[in-house]
Amino acid sequence: MIDRSRLESIVRAAGDMALKAWPGGGQRLDSPKLDVWEKSPGDPVSEADLAVDSFLKQELGALLPSAGWLSEETADAPERLAGGLIWLVDPIDGTRDFISGRSGWAVSVALVSAGRPLFGMLHAPARGEFWHGEAGQGSWRNGKRLVASQRAELPGARVPVDHLPPVDADLVKVDKPNSIALRIAMVAADEADLLATLRWGWEWDIGAAALIAREAGAAVTDAFGQALGYNKPDPRAFGVLVTAPAIHSAAVDRLATRAQELAAR
Repeated sequence: MIDRSRLESIVRAAGDMALKAWPGGGQRLDSPKLDVWEKSPGDPVSEADLAVDSFLKQELGALLPSAGWLSEETADAPERLAGGLIWLVDPIDGTRDFISGRSGWAVSVALVSAGRPLFGMLHAPARGEFWHGEAGQGSWRNGKRLVASQRAELPGARVPVDHLPPVDADLVKVDKPNSIALRIAMVAADEADLLATLRWGWEWDIGAAALIAREAGAAVTDAFGQALGYNKPDPRAFGVLVTAPAIHSAAVDRLATRAQELAAR
């Protein structure tokens, strides 16, 4: 149905385009500064986000003209709901890290069919990482097959966060990239045991990484333990929970009250 090698080359080219604009890339002192503004308070975007988005829309549209389009940086078009295929794109996931010169960002691309991802790719060129997953086939980072965390107990679980509340003091903090996609992928790579968000989030943030994690053997749901769906009329879900399979139920139970309270706000 699709030329996977061509898809990979497009995603790699998008990452390389972003890398050239990344302030952490050792630019000359006389290089122009990256143009950054806020779409809404606390929600930054840069000229690089828009350039990568435009490139991907053109190239992916040419690769598979029948697929619709849903991206963080493009106005939502209702015609995406009419077909079974859709590209789900975050041109630079982790914009805060990107504009600050930190490496925790990635280009995220997923191809979704009938509400389920078929392919997911993440390119994190500042980290030298290329991740990809294919439904029913597995997932890889830089050509090495991924096997998700197999932790059996919730206490001691590694979590990519800046801070842990007292109720979660039995968990262990590990490095947290700004990109939610890279944090999800950490569970796929057995570099974390649990990733949880308790807020309304967008499909484009998680589509590719959720497939990569699932294909590596992780449990992947929303914050309430329900299956994730894609290309919905309202392209949001409340939270994402990605864990080692054996601790998923315990994580859902621990987060249940907090999730219910926050989702009701």
